[in-house]
Amino acid sequence: METPKSEINNQLGSIRIADEVVSTVAGLAAIEVEGVSSLSGGWGTDFVEKLGRKNFGKGIKVETIDDQTSINIYITISFGYPIPKVAEDVQQEVKTAVETMTGLTVSAVNVHIVGVALKKNAADQDTNDTEFE
Repeated sequence: METPKSEINNQLGSIRIADEVVSTVAGLAAIEVEGVSSLSGGWGTDFVEKLGRKNFGKGIKVETIDDQTSINIYITISFGYPIPKVAEDVQQEVKTAVETMTGLTVSAVNVHIVGVALKKNAADQDTNDTEFE
């Protein structure tokens, strides 16, 4: 019999972890990495966030086959940070957080850099609160 997605069996029964939970854990871990400006979920999720609903799993796709979980994460990097280093840090932090919190085995964390966020200078901060990407 095939094991359902994200299911852990023990003597008391089974534990099912939704992909949305895994993506939220991964998103919270990724956004804490220095150099990550934001997660990118596309125009739809960005629009919903502007209406006030935070989505910590945006920009993350989780796929679980048997006992192997792979994660694709789409991020924007802050200008001035080395992209390969930030991406490797994201991979490590996401893998550690997901495995520690869920007990799942993460086989891959694929990081997709979709943009670079420019920093505001001091003069612009006083007159303009918009963020540049």
